[in-house]
Amino acid sequence: MIQYFLPSDIEEIVERLKPFISQFSGKTIVLSGGNGFLGRYFVEIFCKINDSLASDPLKLIVIDNLITSEQNKIDGIQSRQIDFIKHDVIEEIDLQDKVDIVIHAAGIASPYYYSIYPLETLDVAITGTRRMLSLAKTAKAKMIFFSSSEIYGDPDPEKIPISEDYRGNVSPQGPRACYDESKRLGETLCHIYNTNFDVETNIIRPFNIFGPGMVETDYRVLPNFASKIKGGHPVPIYGNGSQTRTFCYATDAMVGFFLVILKGLPGETYNIGNPMPEISVLNLIDYIKEATGKHIEFKVINYPESYPGDEPMRRMPSILKARDHLGYFPEVELKQGLTRFFSWTEKFYSGI
Repeated sequence: MIQYFLPSDIEEIVERLKPFISQFSGKTIVLSGGNGFLGRYFVEIFCKINDSLASDPLKLIVIDNLITSEQNKIDGIQSRQIDFIKHDVIEEIDLQDKVDIVIHAAGIASPYYYSIYPLETLDVAITGTRRMLSLAKTAKAKMIFFSSSEIYGDPDPEKIPISEDYRGNVSPQGPRACYDESKRLGETLCHIYNTNFDVETNIIRPFNIFGPGMVETDYRVLPNFASKIKGGHPVPIYGNGSQTRTFCYATDAMVGFFLVILKGLPGETYNIGNPMPEISVLNLIDYIKEATGKHIEFKVINYPESYPGDEPMRRMPSILKARDHLGYFPEVELKQGLTRFFSWTEKFYSGI
């Protein structure tokens, strides 16, 4: 059976959140997209948090339609405080519970999959977001919307590192538009509900989060590389390999997400990621060599038809607002995160 997390990672996250855990006591939380990469981390962390809230635990209601999931990983979690509902968030949902927090993490984030499901990608980020906002409005709950760093598009080099006030450079008709533009519209909906309907909202823009739990068929850069390395195949680098990224390990990302939930100022948007180091995809190979101790062959190829082009040449966040408002500081260096991730993929990827 696949272990989707490193237990030490979950313990590390909860230990870093320890001063704030009591704030979840007795709360009811709705989590959409709970069977996805980030959603499963939320489920595991909330289960661990409940170990410290024995007298007044939180209740978690998990929603997912399983469209891009291999199977329902939530079923394996034994807890009377977690309910799983197979449901598409674009459809109205009637919950009898008093809800305190809505975390809308449902979405189709992999370029491979949103090119296959463009209308579903639009629906979950627009109609699904409105459904979750309506739920939050009725329940007088706080709403957390997971947007994306891709809403910035291909940024002006003078705007690097990218701060939350940058308005972006996105094509409404490009190969990634179904994802980029729907996330932007989801943010607009949050702004409207916050401004006009008194719903306390926060928007999170994650930047290249990675870690154990990413499925091998995700087709984003690190699971793609890890699968090829496990199988002994050359690693494919799309384009010319000069596009740059910063990568944020899952423990740092999850701590940042929880700090937004607990401390985010009403109506504010937060970049969550690691601003250092900014490296090219070609340089990433060198980091992986150091982390794994392996010789890695690679080949530079054109973008395959299954993977949308028009990707941003640079993606590097400013996290100054998250530091000032939330006290957010990433702690896991890239090499350390890669070592943890590739140790996990070596055990659980098949090398397809």
